[in-house]
Amino acid sequence: MLEIKNLHVNIGDKEVLKGIDLIIEDGETFILFGPNGSGKTTLLMTLMGFGNYTVTEGQIIYKGQDITYAPMYERARLGIGMSFQRPPTIHGLKTSHLVKMCGQGRDVDVEGLAKKVNFSSFLDRDINAGFSGGEIKRSEMLQLMAQRPDLILFDEPESGVDLENMALIGKTAKNLLDGLTEGCTMKKAMQRSSTSGLIITHTGHILEYVNADRGQVMYNGKLCCEANPRDILDHISNHGYQECLRCLSAETGEILDLSSFNEAS
Repeated sequence: MLEIKNLHVNIGDKEVLKGIDLIIEDGETFILFGPNGSGKTTLLMTLMGFGNYTVTEGQIIYKGQDITYAPMYERARLGIGMSFQRPPTIHGLKTSHLVKMCGQGRDVDVEGLAKKVNFSSFLDRDINAGFSGGEIKRSEMLQLMAQRPDLILFDEPESGVDLENMALIGKTAKNLLDGLTEGCTMKKAMQRSSTSGLIITHTGHILEYVNADRGQVMYNGKLCCEANPRDILDHISNHGYQECLRCLSAETGEILDLSSFNEAS
């Protein structure tokens, strides 16, 4: 589904990603951990094609096609979708209209999808205008349900969400990754989904709902410590990021400052 080769990315004059190599297979869900400022969101924004993120070296291959310099709209049309950590407010555009646009010309049952995420009363409101954290996340899920992307990028789906909304968002994310979207039959649901996911998580709560296949830690724009996602989360919860950073230091020979990560982030 996705292959990232030696990806280097700058924001302005600062290099943020420093040689990322990652493969995500069809139907695979990958979890990315890491302290704040390590480059996780930069990776997702680069994959989605945002203009402030400059690729200086490397390639992004999606379904065998090089999209390293493809515009954002082309990536969306090819089947990449994203749930943002802090999406913007868009005045003058109703939520229902955006959801229809996400359907890319298909006949989308906006009302039916909205009911699944308890969002019917928000359809006539401007995008994210006055929405709470949980309402924003439910709006993001609704848009993804209409889009039905093959690769979904989740940027900290737990951010700003209370426990009640987390349960709904987590279950919806699982259904999206399992291919249980509008028009999906039970027979199809029993088959392995071809939908892939790349999830950034801060608290790990999403793992209570999503069956993640693999995980890694990002620090200072590099990946290290690939393991079972739940094992990574348990280790970080008990020891912080120190051991992951020591592992990265041993692999690269780079001297890393561990003093800032004495507690789990």
